[in-house]
Amino acid sequence: MPEQQILVLDPTGSDPDAEHQALRERGPATLVDILGVRAWSVSDPALLKELLTSKDVSKDGRAHWPAFAETVPTWPLALWVAVENMFTAYGANHSRLRRMVAPALSARRTAALQTGIETLVTGLLDDLDALPAGDSSDLREHLAYPLPIAVIGQLMGVPADQRAEFRTVVDNVFATHLTAEEQAANTAALYGLLDALIATKRTRPDEDTTSLLIATRDEEGDGSTLSDAELRDTLLLMISAGYETTVNVIDQALTTLLSDPEQLAHVRDGRCTWQDIVEETLRHEPAVKHLPLRYALTDIPLPDGQTIRSGDAVLASYAAANRHPGLHQDADQFDATRISKEHLAFGHGVHFCLGAPLARLEVATALRLFFERFPDAQLATKREDLQRLPSLISNGHTSVPVLLRPTTTD
Repeated sequence: MPEQQILVLDPTGSDPDAEHQALRERGPATLVDILGVRAWSVSDPALLKELLTSKDVSKDGRAHWPAFAETVPTWPLALWVAVENMFTAYGANHSRLRRMVAPALSARRTAALQTGIETLVTGLLDDLDALPAGDSSDLREHLAYPLPIAVIGQLMGVPADQRAEFRTVVDNVFATHLTAEEQAANTAALYGLLDALIATKRTRPDEDTTSLLIATRDEEGDGSTLSDAELRDTLLLMISAGYETTVNVIDQALTTLLSDPEQLAHVRDGRCTWQDIVEETLRHEPAVKHLPLRYALTDIPLPDGQTIRSGDAVLASYAAANRHPGLHQDADQFDATRISKEHLAFGHGVHFCLGAPLARLEVATALRLFFERFPDAQLATKREDLQRLPSLISNGHTSVPVLLRPTTTD
């Protein structure tokens, strides 16, 4: 079939629903321009799962993307393909790196964090409770952000007085409207913070994951576990992915429940659980819309007659796939009572997100305790007036203003 005109993805992410619909209408996969790089956006969930589990598709751009060397110096999203950690690893190398991180996010360790997470949420709600009735508060700023930062900060041993700096640079990693020069400066600042953290933990180790990874690296000494670059980039991955994505899920779940009383009533009347709300949020508004990049190791024929050529870049378009009509009936509708909430928000296959159980726990706890404390809370503006983050990756809002205790009700 003739090649379609390339669809240029909006770097500001101003209308993702329309863009995702356009992707689905163009077939299982279609060529897109993502900040100047040509890639195959895959929005069909069956095809996407097939590619995510195929040995013929790699995440190692250095080894398997012919355009890597010429692209990285000038591409604003260079960090997403150039880091050296399990996010960009392939095959045995990926297994080696994932195996070292997995214990920090085990089911047992995650479950042990429940009480601490409840304490953190309660403290944040106490601060909100002190506001006068009728005042609005930005729940993204005062609940969705501080909880995941505190949890991952404690897990990784990031000092409390450094978390604001990490937040700023990590936010910019997801901001796809920045220039290559701005992103390069941000990357330098991020690595400066990581190097300082590593230096501190080498001098004063503690019972945190950063200290454990450093000890593992230094005790071996021969680089058989983690190279210096892998150590630094593994910390980058755990700190950034450990909070930014969870912020967005809390943001989107609160936004939905505060603008759709019927969904909140489902929970209160026992027709669904908080976990159901979390899963439907992950399906309907996943934290990450598109995830750069993967690379074809061989020619891959597509169901519609097109071919992903060997060396081509592949973009996992999770948000578009989650609402594919072949996966769910009335896929554009949020329905926490739907029986199947299958989604790809955490990926699929060997790269499935290790932090998924922790994210689910944080979101469910935040929602449960918030609505217990503020049962009459309302959005302070119309949902359609909320401003989206300027990103084609990160799926959230710049703020979520809420009236915690409205003085009047409609």
